[in-house]
Amino acid sequence: MSGTAGVAAGPSRPRVALLLGLGLVVFVILVGLGTWQVERLQWKEGLLQTIDQRTHQAPAPLAAVESQFASTGDVDYTPVTVTGTFLHKGERHFFATWEGAAGFNVYTPLQLDDGRFVLVNRGFVPYDLKDAAKRPQGQVPGSVTITGLARNPLDGKPSMMLPDNDVAKNIFYWKDRDVMAASAGLPAGAKLLPFFIDADKTPNPGGLPVGGVTIIDLPNNHLQYAVTWYGLAAALAGVLFVRLRRLAKGG
Repeated sequence: MSGTAGVAAGPSRPRVALLLGLGLVVFVILVGLGTWQVERLQWKEGLLQTIDQRTHQAPAPLAAVESQFASTGDVDYTPVTVTGTFLHKGERHFFATWEGAAGFNVYTPLQLDDGRFVLVNRGFVPYDLKDAAKRPQGQVPGSVTITGLARNPLDGKPSMMLPDNDVAKNIFYWKDRDVMAASAGLPAGAKLLPFFIDADKTPNPGGLPVGGVTIIDLPNNHLQYAVTWYGLAAALAGVLFVRLRRLAKGG
């Protein structure tokens, strides 16, 4: 009887195997998430260093930035100066917030002296001033010189969580450069530069759009996230260890 009772009180092998299996799977996932955050941390630190270096450079002529893009495909946050004439009727509206207010960043085609165009993010306007007719002073005529930051085009929709762009209502939730340009009423055969330009905070007549809206102080919480995931993995390992010891003792 004592031998039979001892076997019944001992740990169940299927139970132990299931506990170990599930625990190891979750442990590997947690460690993987922590490692991913470490990799993201290294990427973000490199990006922040690049942004800091570039934004402190003197503005480059457009030809130099074009050459940089042609050779590297990356001109993000590079200061640049361009001269041209705005095609105000073609402004595109990108849904955005600024200092807690909802509204739009105004992307307007700028026609360069050589006939090509570049989409310039002139800055933010409040939601109820989306209609350019409500802010006529900001519709600057004639030749203008813009200083700002070159911005890379997006390869595609950054997240499935974003709504689709509503081209018919001129509301963009992600910066689809090609569709923005195609819906802006550019002349047939117009050539478009392959990147955007975010205008600096030089005031526009009438105060709108509000320039200088480029976010350069990017959040960097990846170390905190990595510590959290690794901490959870360590806690799980501790729980599994204690539980397995109890099972081994017949608890």
